[in-house]
Amino acid sequence: MSAPILEVSGLGKRFGGFVALENIDLKVAPGERLGLIGPNGSGKSTLVNCICGTLINDTGTVQFNDRDLKGLITHERTRLGMARSFQLPRPFFSMTIADNIRVPLLYTLNAHRSEEQIAARCNELLGLVGLAGKATQFPRDLTQVDMRKLELARAMAVEPKLLIADEAMAGLSGSEVTDIVNLLITLNERGITVILIEHIMSAVMQFSQRLVVLVSGKKIADGAPDIVIRDPEVERAYLGQ
Repeated sequence: MSAPILEVSGLGKRFGGFVALENIDLKVAPGERLGLIGPNGSGKSTLVNCICGTLINDTGTVQFNDRDLKGLITHERTRLGMARSFQLPRPFFSMTIADNIRVPLLYTLNAHRSEEQIAARCNELLGLVGLAGKATQFPRDLTQVDMRKLELARAMAVEPKLLIADEAMAGLSGSEVTDIVNLLITLNERGITVILIEHIMSAVMQFSQRLVVLVSGKKIADGAPDIVIRDPEVERAYLGQ
C-alpha cells in the first residue's frame, strides 16, 4: 500500500473558547477521490484552511507527501503541489480569461518556460475545462458554471498533486452540477488527488470513492459512501431522519 499523499493527525483548532476542530485524523491516498461533508459550522472550512496554511492549527500535524508542513505558509504549500478552488470565484476581472490562467502559470516553479510554452499550457488548460473559445473574453462575460470552470483551471495552473474543491457546484443547475462532477473526475483520471467539499449529495455520491463526515468539529464517519450515508449518526446530524 502506498504512503498517503496527505496525512492529518490529531489536528485541533480553537477560536477563543470555541473548539472548531478536535483531534481530527485523516489520510488521503494518492489518486483518491474523497468527499468531505457536514452541516454548516461543522469545521470543514477550518480543516481545509489548516491543511492549506490559511490558519495555523493549535494541535496535531499536517503532512503532505511525507513532509511536515509546520511553519509553511499558503504559497509555500502551493509550490509543493497543493491547490484549492473557492466557493466564490475571485478572478482578475480586468484581465482576459487567458491572462487569468497565465498569472498562476507564471507564479509556479515552471516560470522559466518560454512564452510559447506558457501559451500552449494556457490553451491546454482552457481546452480541458471547456473555455478555449472564450480565451479573449473577460470574467464578467462568463456564466456561473463557466466561472467555476475558470476557478478550477486557475487551480490546475499550479500543477497540483492535490486539489481541494470547495463547493464548486453551489448555485448551479442539475446539468451544470453534472458538468463539474465530470470535470473533477477527468482531473482525477489525469493523476490529481481530489478532495471535494460539497452539500449537493447527488454530486458527492457520484464523485466520491470515500466519504468523511464532520459534525461539530469532530469526525463522525469515514468510509465507503453507501455505508456512511446509512450510518444512524450521520442521518441524525446531517441528512435528517
